[in-house]
Amino acid sequence: MSTSLRLEKITPANVDAALALRVHPHQEQNVAPVVRSLAEAYAFGDHAWPRLIFDGDELVGFLMAFLDIPWNEEKDPADRRSGLWRLNISADAQGKGYGRFAVEAVREELRRRGERRFHVTWEPGEDGPGAFYDKLGFRPTGELSGGQTVAVLDV
Repeated sequence: MSTSLRLEKITPANVDAALALRVHPHQEQNVAPVVRSLAEAYAFGDHAWPRLIFDGDELVGFLMAFLDIPWNEEKDPADRRSGLWRLNISADAQGKGYGRFAVEAVREELRRRGERRFHVTWEPGEDGPGAFYDKLGFRPTGELSGGQTVAVLDV
């Protein structure tokens, strides 16, 4: 993995590249496209943390964290969570450590913000990212969120 990895905010200068980012076709059912994530980031305001992943000058991925979002207000108004909402690694950049870098970058941001737990959800299934998150130490909680597996990692 390159030592020139970094996260960047989405700006007018890079938004078109962000919107053009594509995962493998067989993964499209598992992760929303960047355009949907950016619309949700706009709607959720300060609760969304979208970033582009660059290796040098090359855009290799997109991530969006969720920050201090009410999880189930009817059941427990105090249950607020933070974690990884979306992770899109470009089809031609997968398998090179960029996903791991993204997860660690979100973990560091959550640590900086004083969070103790890092949540993630994913679509279950053969082409889903469950094995990836399992390798990184996430533990399924037994919960489902919109049909997705919920897992947690200590920050």
